[in-house]
Amino acid sequence: MYDRYQSPLSERYASREMQYIFSPEKKFRTWRKLWIALAETEKELGLPITQEQIDELKAHKDDINFDVAKEREKLVRHDVMSHVYAYGLQCPNAKGIIHLGATSCYVGDNTDIILMTEALKLVRKKLVNVMAELASFAEKYKDQPTLAFTHFQPAQPTTVGKRATLWLMELKLDLDDLDYVISSMKMLGSKGTTGTQASFLELFDGDHEKCRKADQMIAEKMGFTGCFPVSGQTYSRKVDSRVLSVLAGIAQSAHKFSNDIRLLQHLKEVEEPFEKNQIGSSAMAYKRNPMRSERIASLANYVMADMMNPMLVASTQWFERTLDDSANKRLSIPEGFLAVDGILDLYLNVVDGLVVYPKVIEKRLMSELPFMATENIMMDAVKAGGDRQELHERIRELSMEAGRNVKAEGRDNNLLELIAADPSFNLTLEELKKTMDPKKYVGRAPQQVEEFLDEVIRPVLEENKDLLGIKAEINV
Repeated sequence: MYDRYQSPLSERYASREMQYIFSPEKKFRTWRKLWIALAETEKELGLPITQEQIDELKAHKDDINFDVAKEREKLVRHDVMSHVYAYGLQCPNAKGIIHLGATSCYVGDNTDIILMTEALKLVRKKLVNVMAELASFAEKYKDQPTLAFTHFQPAQPTTVGKRATLWLMELKLDLDDLDYVISSMKMLGSKGTTGTQASFLELFDGDHEKCRKADQMIAEKMGFTGCFPVSGQTYSRKVDSRVLSVLAGIAQSAHKFSNDIRLLQHLKEVEEPFEKNQIGSSAMAYKRNPMRSERIASLANYVMADMMNPMLVASTQWFERTLDDSANKRLSIPEGFLAVDGILDLYLNVVDGLVVYPKVIEKRLMSELPFMATENIMMDAVKAGGDRQELHERIRELSMEAGRNVKAEGRDNNLLELIAADPSFNLTLEELKKTMDPKKYVGRAPQQVEEFLDEVIRPVLEENKDLLGIKAEINV
């Protein structure tokens, strides 16, 4: 076990549920289901296939003789024909009709579509649960004022909840893309060696309508609404590119969230969960490093880079089929899904346990708020009889002085004291301090949170309530 490479995606990051979707067992069981669907369809369309043969195939659909197939592949160097052979040994009466009229891509490509669709639905389930947790967080902290940042420089205040809606909005965009891709997934069907269905036209004695029906019947038996109307031997590899694109989109959104949490943890305003016995640093025992957020970023980088694989494959396919897609697909598609699965488990875990420190948030905000309040102060001074233009210049000068005191002297922000001491403002320190209520400066942030949740997010969560309630298990 310890003397060969093991993928961190399976050992450390991805869930067992996602791993099973791309397991050999799931793959080869799906092959056998496809062979059964093909035989049933051909029987229903008039070919001399008996119910006894189909029953025999069904009796052995799950007990795959892997060892037989593996040994056969060493001899014939063909994975599909090896499994046809192995299945035939278990089903001697039906072996002559297994894979009848089909090419390797009948099982290979259709299985890829089936597995990707199932994996997309699992990704969707986890994405919706992350959205639910973020929605709860946004609601809880919708009124908590916090310093906002542009260019990572102090800017007009927002609320902790409003910032969470920015993360949530990006996930809603991802969900829209995901739903579209899922809804557009179709099977390859039974298109034959170059996509012309020539072998099936031969089987059905030149009956074009039966060839058309075969595609639709197989799709419905496998739980799909239909097949791609045209193809070469394979479905267009742009499908893989679209699938990886939506995964890369989720990775982008998760990376943005993880960056913000890492910055907030540096500021000691918001922290990701830190377990009782967790070690933050091997050298510095006091540290609480944002390791889960960093792992999100790391896996997200991998997924975004992985997006290049299906793009390169799709763009370089020759005519009706070439095999230089195969080795790449075996890596890039499952690994993209396993990595995103790990990202969403981490995302769910982090949001579920986010720790907010209101006192730290308030302290930082109050240290900068006098600068944010200068426009209000100026208006109050004008009401008290001052000249707007003169007051504007005095505020600029006093703000520069207060800024120097903070940056060069390391002192507290004394802008209010400087303004109170200036007779041109005609305002006392007590009057000035009354303007220092942070809630006066967050604009419509709390209302925006409520409106966004009510109008956009809660309908989605209600529609998907049967998917909610999962908790993420983090292995390391």
